[in-house]
Amino acid sequence: MADRILRLDRRALLAGLGATALAPAMSSVAAGQARPSLALQAREGTLALRPGGPDTPVWMLEGPAAGPGFRFRRGETLEVALGNGLPIPAAMSWRGIDGAAAADPLAARAPLAPGSRDSFAIPLRHAGTFLCDLRLLGDGQARPSPVRALIVGESEPVAVDRDVLFLIEDWRLRPDGTAIAPGTDPGDATPLFTINGLAMLDILARPNERLRLRFINGCQRNVMAVKIEAHEVRVMALDGQPAEPFLARGGALVLAPGTRIDAFIDASAPPGSTSSILLHDGKEARTIARLVTSGESPVRDTPLPAAAPLPPNGLPAQLDLKGALRIDLALGGPRADWTIPADFTNSSGPAFRAKAGRTVVLALTNRGDIPEVFHLHGHHFRLLDRLDDGWKPFWLDTLAIDPGQTQRIAFAAEFAGRWLIETVATDWAAPRLVRWYAIEN
Repeated sequence: MADRILRLDRRALLAGLGATALAPAMSSVAAGQARPSLALQAREGTLALRPGGPDTPVWMLEGPAAGPGFRFRRGETLEVALGNGLPIPAAMSWRGIDGAAAADPLAARAPLAPGSRDSFAIPLRHAGTFLCDLRLLGDGQARPSPVRALIVGESEPVAVDRDVLFLIEDWRLRPDGTAIAPGTDPGDATPLFTINGLAMLDILARPNERLRLRFINGCQRNVMAVKIEAHEVRVMALDGQPAEPFLARGGALVLAPGTRIDAFIDASAPPGSTSSILLHDGKEARTIARLVTSGESPVRDTPLPAAAPLPPNGLPAQLDLKGALRIDLALGGPRADWTIPADFTNSSGPAFRAKAGRTVVLALTNRGDIPEVFHLHGHHFRLLDRLDDGWKPFWLDTLAIDPGQTQRIAFAAEFAGRWLIETVATDWAAPRLVRWYAIEN
């Protein structure tokens, strides 16, 4: 079972994906405000990770509202103010937000010194499910850090009854209850998973209610599989971008670290029934949540018809593969060209340069002996077919690659600027490594 789940063929990765939880508290945009704002503070804090035990010290990204996420609307420009109350420099990363060159960490924006403040604007060009966090400089630090979800709503209405965030995170707790950061040997630390900060979650749904579940793998290094029993799970978006809808095989989903998946589920089980939601981390399966069909009257007499695709975000329908710039990038094993984020400098030279408007094809080869997770900042990409003559019908910004495997991806170099590339092996002690690339006008 573990070997099957951790085989990261992308078809298998997309035949499954997932997780679930009750709608979180989201920050609201003040009515009539020309530009919404988001005030964030990096600070020391605690989380209640052990029922009945003392709270666990962490380094938090505190926002204007409780809960794991913030909500805004497509087309807005978000004014972000960040204060650093940590004893170390902070670098804020925005996963999936395309075209925000001024906010891209390290490549365009230097880490924020302790006690300093910074402000910048982020154009919210695309609707979808995104992340922000402080983990880029988090390896080997004194405390781990949770992530925050950033939800950007569509301009058009979407036919769902309820929007539900399910953010899965993993922790390694020592016997004394303190948590260790990744990039170090976990030793005798015990793994723990939370969903929206909880150890267990019940999701109540009325009969024939349609839920939009925003599944996020907020784990540090873990690839996971999630199975939702007795329900069809229709995948609608991957990594924040609409996809051609498809049913997850057997209601099972697989997510690499940082992957986000939007899926629709209709509460079709009999009233009063409970469906388990199981998480498998490659070692064991455990129940992490339950989807409970209430005894209330149905939302409607019959289930809704199969959902139409989500509104498009305007990414290009075609990519010019024939005239593409082609670059080989080695992941895993000895990598002289990659560096840890703390040692990053633009003077090292980019992995590649491309002119704006050109298609770029990257051949990603994992030379290591465990899966690697690749993340591209600034742009979403298509996963190419094996014969390099077409692509899968979805967009991604994160891709897991098996040992010895080569995957080819392609993207339209739409946004000028300096952008980061990340890679990390799926092992708690593995270091996060980075490079950068340049798109020039």
